[in-house]
Amino acid sequence: MSKCEQCLARQFNAMKSMTHEELKRVSACKTNRFYKKGEVIFDEGEALNGVFCISSGVSKLTKLSANGKDHTVKLLSKGSLIGQRAMISDQRANLSAIAITDVELCFVPKDEIVNTLHDNNDFSFDLMKAFAKELKHSEDNLVNMAQKTVKNRLAEALIYIHDNFGVDDLGYLKVVISREDYANIVGTATESAIRILSQFKKDGLISMKGKAIKIENLQKLKFIE
Repeated sequence: MSKCEQCLARQFNAMKSMTHEELKRVSACKTNRFYKKGEVIFDEGEALNGVFCISSGVSKLTKLSANGKDHTVKLLSKGSLIGQRAMISDQRANLSAIAITDVELCFVPKDEIVNTLHDNNDFSFDLMKAFAKELKHSEDNLVNMAQKTVKNRLAEALIYIHDNFGVDDLGYLKVVISREDYANIVGTATESAIRILSQFKKDGLISMKGKAIKIENLQKLKFIE
């Protein structure tokens, strides 16, 4: 089990503002958890008694809609904190977290985070900045759903995965998700997502091998209407 003060993942979240002593305390009380691909980390409506920090792998946050269908809100990778908003607000989780790949997480109990919030202004400020970024992401999603076409939203989803998670040695997107997940991300039917991806392939914008996708023309994909 790696020590928090030596962990590179914390450089991607507000924990980078913790002091050496605070990180030692967190390291002493954290627990490591492992989830296989497809396993639920926590469910919407669950009470969270701490936060999760992703050490490796990719997970997704989903929201159950009124018609009983899960909508993928966000993809998260190494260094992301999960559950901090629900924990700090003393509310139940507003979203579900599910492993897209095999995932390793560190779970930090609530008391340690809350105590650090009271004692460390830099940590508090960085956490507020993270909340502001999440709010902007939610606002942008609302605008995209209202103003952009499904084809445009799907192109943006591919670009987002490319820019945030990278590609493998053969140029395929490192994060491989199902066509249903793509549909949930952009708010459309799975059949529509499959049809649009097939059109992208026909137009030479992407190539596909099974579920894996390679972006062949990033610039043209950026200007999809």
